[in-house]
Amino acid sequence: MKLTQEQRQIVDAVRDLTQGEIKARAQGYMDGTFPWENMRQLAALGVLGMAVPEEYGGLGLPVFDTALVLEEIAKGCYVTAMAVLGEVGVQTRIISTYAPEAIKRRLLPEVCTGDCILAVCMTEPDAGTDVANYRTNVQKTANGLVLNGVKTLISRAEEARAFVVFSRINGMPGQKGIGCVLIEKGTPGLQITGKYHTMGGEYLAEVRFENCELPDENLIIQDDGFKRLLNAFNTQRCLNPSISLGLAEGSFEESVRYMRNRSAFGHPIGEFQGMRWKLAEMYRDIEASRAVLYEACRAANPFPDATQAAVAKVTCNEMALRVTSEAVQIHGGYGFTDEYPVSRLFRGARYGTLGGGTSETLRDLIGKRLMRDFDDHDGILGFSRL
Repeated sequence: MKLTQEQRQIVDAVRDLTQGEIKARAQGYMDGTFPWENMRQLAALGVLGMAVPEEYGGLGLPVFDTALVLEEIAKGCYVTAMAVLGEVGVQTRIISTYAPEAIKRRLLPEVCTGDCILAVCMTEPDAGTDVANYRTNVQKTANGLVLNGVKTLISRAEEARAFVVFSRINGMPGQKGIGCVLIEKGTPGLQITGKYHTMGGEYLAEVRFENCELPDENLIIQDDGFKRLLNAFNTQRCLNPSISLGLAEGSFEESVRYMRNRSAFGHPIGEFQGMRWKLAEMYRDIEASRAVLYEACRAANPFPDATQAAVAKVTCNEMALRVTSEAVQIHGGYGFTDEYPVSRLFRGARYGTLGGGTSETLRDLIGKRLMRDFDDHDGILGFSRL
């Protein structure tokens, strides 16, 4: 597949920065330090504004272009890729698509510069994938909105200036009651009450909302909220696997370099057939997964198709686990140490099947749609064109 000149320019610029500087700093972020320096440099390239429309200072790029860039960043640093995901992912696209004009003009220009870090709050202590049973609630009152609830395992919570919160509206039960509200840091009653360091390096946090009073305009989505939110969230199910793809590619590249330079029995280990077969399988796995992901991203209009996104996510997430694990094996005992990047890339890859919908949930989603929409006459070709 051939990229346009504009796509090639931004991918090359990000690759040069990642391989020249970001990769060298990656190990330093494994203690949970937020990669502010990397974010400032990426903002200067326009990366943080990829999901922001041009009228608010961004590039207004489609999902595919965004995935290409995240893939390159992930080759060098998982923590930085996840930080960038917060600026180009579902929360930014929800604001740019659904928020009132005043909120767009206040927040989106500062997303582009890196001065406004965003977080999305979905998971609750007793409900992760089960969105329809969220307990967090925003109540409409005569004076505005009141938000109460708890969200957990939230990325970038301490750094975030604003939170996009999936919430129940007026206590309405089930899927029909789900909507979305925006709350900014400093609002009375908003507290970060727990912090968890992950094996990938970043921190996740618990966020509480206790009688947080908000203006009416902060209710971003209400009517048909569940469907609209999940449509937007399909973007995350293409960008999450783009990070998995990048981690796999980074591990593969490190493995080729290692096999050229590491000798055993008087020969570079890359001269042994068994080792070359490992590379061949890793490469085949990467390229097959790339094709599935790129097709899902390119078809987004403006959000990806739910089934294509689910297939891409499961495929790339699970491929990354296989490839990064094999890269550790190729490096032998060195692969188990922090001195070699493959250890870090392997740990980052473990997140993919957990965030943005687990592999189990997405397999069920795919199966349900197959049972519902599969056409006896057109077969799989007809289903793939839905």
